[in-house]
Amino acid sequence: MFNKIGQLWRLFATGLCFTVFGVGGIFLSLVIFPLQRLFIRNIRSQKRTARQTVHYSFKFFISLMAFTGVFKFKLEEMSHLSDCKGHLILANHPSLIDVVVLISILPNTDCVVKAHLFNNPFIRGVVNGTGYISNAKPDELIEDCKRSLEEGNNLIVFPEGTRTKPGMSVEFQRGAANIALRCQASIKAVNIKVFPSTLTKNTSWYKIPKTKPHFIIQELTSSPQPPILELSIASKQARHFNNELEQFFRNSIN
Repeated sequence: MFNKIGQLWRLFATGLCFTVFGVGGIFLSLVIFPLQRLFIRNIRSQKRTARQTVHYSFKFFISLMAFTGVFKFKLEEMSHLSDCKGHLILANHPSLIDVVVLISILPNTDCVVKAHLFNNPFIRGVVNGTGYISNAKPDELIEDCKRSLEEGNNLIVFPEGTRTKPGMSVEFQRGAANIALRCQASIKAVNIKVFPSTLTKNTSWYKIPKTKPHFIIQELTSSPQPPILELSIASKQARHFNNELEQFFRNSIN
């Protein structure tokens, strides 16, 4: 009986939290960011301030999910990353809120965003206002990533390109390896665990597990670093480095 009541409460609380998320995205886009642009004339400063605003907004959202009992979060091991600058943050991707949690931890964060999200009515103002990097134009992607890292931003990339299906091994696309190699970026690898599994790919938000899910993030030590770029064999290097990253994550997660 108590488990059933708890599950019903978490269903209501999940709906409430995602409603707050959607309304919050619209409020940032229509009110907060325009006000910031009125008082901050420098475009780079505008984007930096917008990213800090999103960081604190996501921090509030995660606190709301914890307070209402939707998730139990264990994020203490990642607190030292708040001082991290200019790193490529690579993570597996088991749930819908992975990027939200990462941005809530890292105040100076950029990320590569799927092109279709720039048309999403709830968050397009956020991704435009922050200057997050679109994957729509591969030719410009590397230069945008390099510029962001040189400015001291931490760049979040999910090498799988989409959420991991429960029970399946991680399978990386080559984009993250290419970014790391061509930008000669310092990598910090992160393992995200969500159990019981929830908010996964092709699973509706209202499919609530019977027990409260735990969300745990751990930094993986001794993560692979990109080799020195050799343009004549860059494609081969990216392929080999992608395989190295993929195997490293598989071994670490297991």
